[in-house]
Amino acid sequence: MLEEVERWLTRRSWSVADRSLDRLLAAKTARGTTVSVVLPALDEESTVGAIVSVVRRELMERAPLVDELVVIDSGSSDATAKVAAEAGARVVHRDDILPRLPALPGKGEVLWRSLLVTGGDVVCFVDADLREFSADFVTGIVGPLLTEPDVQLVKAMYDRPLGSRGAPGASAGPSAGQGGRVTELVARPLLNLHWPLLAGFVQPLGGEYAARRTLLERLPFPVGYGVELGLLVDALHTVGLDALGQVDVGTRLHRHQDDRALGRMAAAIYRTAQLRLSRSHLGAHLVRPELTQFERGENGFVPRTYDVDTEERPPMREIAEYTAGRAA
Repeated sequence: MLEEVERWLTRRSWSVADRSLDRLLAAKTARGTTVSVVLPALDEESTVGAIVSVVRRELMERAPLVDELVVIDSGSSDATAKVAAEAGARVVHRDDILPRLPALPGKGEVLWRSLLVTGGDVVCFVDADLREFSADFVTGIVGPLLTEPDVQLVKAMYDRPLGSRGAPGASAGPSAGQGGRVTELVARPLLNLHWPLLAGFVQPLGGEYAARRTLLERLPFPVGYGVELGLLVDALHTVGLDALGQVDVGTRLHRHQDDRALGRMAAAIYRTAQLRLSRSHLGAHLVRPELTQFERGENGFVPRTYDVDTEERPPMREIAEYTAGRAA
């Protein structure tokens, strides 16, 4: 198993510098491939505009690599939608997509619905809270899908500083790469123990990845925080390890969540993994799909119990509106 992972790392791990923009444009033209970039966004007015501006300026106006740029607003209470539209994105509200099916809260829900309002052969997801954003995030993960016909899904890999570069108290030295706490404490152990073929992914939970539509429309989408792990595991079982890849794009700077939020994220990721294990192991027992955390109140610690995301949307090709739209 280790030898297989090492071979995969040699064949399917790249750097963004391995493919020039000219090469990507030539491959895109030769194959007639279209590319959609999707930003799921919830209250990201401080960062979404800069990301949209970079993608539009560098990858749509200066070089026609991206065919459509869509921000899916999942109910922002700030000016996210206005800022994104002014920067040049097409903004669609989550609740306006497939209105017959009431939306569930969660990032995975937004990514799933985005397939209904985009048309690219390759769909590239980028989180909307990134700072100091570089177009390398898009060119890096889209690149192998344009130049390698047998690659189906590509994840970005990067350093994740825990602190803000140049900010007071910023992490430095050995702590500079400790931003992926849920990855290291939950996702990586789960993958190593249960799906060791995926042990070579540096950032399995990263929100920057691209895939062929023909793959995404075949996969179920966990509606919440488990979406990245769920898609990665299901893609492995659907197309095999050699169809998956990763590209080094440098450093990812973004907003970090507090420990309680990370706890809820970890629980959802564990639940997503457990559901997949139960499907493949006869008689596996389900765990309690709730997480209790504690906050200090006036009279001591107060328990707060949260539901762990358990709902999943079916493969998009099972949705009548999607298949009808693709046929049209």
